[in-house]
Amino acid sequence: MAVAYGSLVVMALLPIFFGSFRSVKYHKAQKQLHKVSGEKPETMTQKDAAMFPFIASAALFGLYIFFMIFSKEWINLLLTGYFFVLGVLALCRLTSPLISSLVPAAIPNVQFRVNFIKGKDERPTYLINYKFTSHDVVCLLCCSIVGAWYLIQKHWIVNNLFGIAFAISGVELLHLNNVVTGCILLCGLFVYDVFWVFGTNVMVTVARSFEAPIKLVFPQDLLEQGLKANNFAMLGLGDIVVPGIFIALLLRFDNSLKRNSKIYFYTTFAAYFFGLVATIVFMHMFKHAQPALLYLVPMCIGAPLILALIRGDVPAMFQYEDHPNLNEDDKKCKGDNAQVNSTPKMVARSRKDK
Repeated sequence: MAVAYGSLVVMALLPIFFGSFRSVKYHKAQKQLHKVSGEKPETMTQKDAAMFPFIASAALFGLYIFFMIFSKEWINLLLTGYFFVLGVLALCRLTSPLISSLVPAAIPNVQFRVNFIKGKDERPTYLINYKFTSHDVVCLLCCSIVGAWYLIQKHWIVNNLFGIAFAISGVELLHLNNVVTGCILLCGLFVYDVFWVFGTNVMVTVARSFEAPIKLVFPQDLLEQGLKANNFAMLGLGDIVVPGIFIALLLRFDNSLKRNSKIYFYTTFAAYFFGLVATIVFMHMFKHAQPALLYLVPMCIGAPLILALIRGDVPAMFQYEDHPNLNEDDKKCKGDNAQVNSTPKMVARSRKDK
């Protein structure tokens, strides 16, 4: 049992750690793209964060109804195909640099491009403009073999490979933009998690019925049954990704301070670890499934806030934004639209005066 829960804790920490550092690179790439092309980076707004628990509740209850009405086997068959595609692509994205370095020199790294263009040649619109290399094809084939193992056996090892790939990508790509948005999201999902675990049996029922890599699992009877073990401890990916994107935000905040220190990141990362351990301890004390966010949210919000109070960084923390120019651009666009919209009214009034 200790091996199972220890493994779950390690598998939860790894995506947050590596995903956070990958998010820094992705953040820099987004800023550069915005400067060059003017394309707005995708970030979660405060409104999105406030709505997310309601959307998640609707999705969760919808799945619960589906499992009550329709055959669990048919639903999981559809989900298996869907997550096979997503899992292979996520694993490809994660392992592409490693596999590319291992490809024999006999296979040249040839670049290809797929274009799907709308409109005339003078002013084309690229609906699809995708570049890939021959090494990417090799990577796709390797990951497809892993995906085939998932399709045939749904083995817990492949489930975890896909789950870790999803978690790292989620922490890397989902950005909160500022600490206030992160606090709104975490507090909302705190209530969501507590209600659906303690208030109803919906989340537990869906988690046990849902055969997809949306949770990390590890057999508690591994030492007795080996790879055929089937008594699993589990941890949902939401309990990794949601705190993870907040921890990644604090790493980017650390970098913005330019102090050559990552104290807020490591403090909150350690707080997440202790929150996860507390979840496991209380689960065994009460012999009941525990909402992990009940323990993770206070730890992940409280630890950096207390540290910021001690260090006098509270104003800087709440003023920090990943993309501060976005608000200025939005205000400018609204001002331009207001000016354009007011022009017809002025013309109409002048005609009326005549």
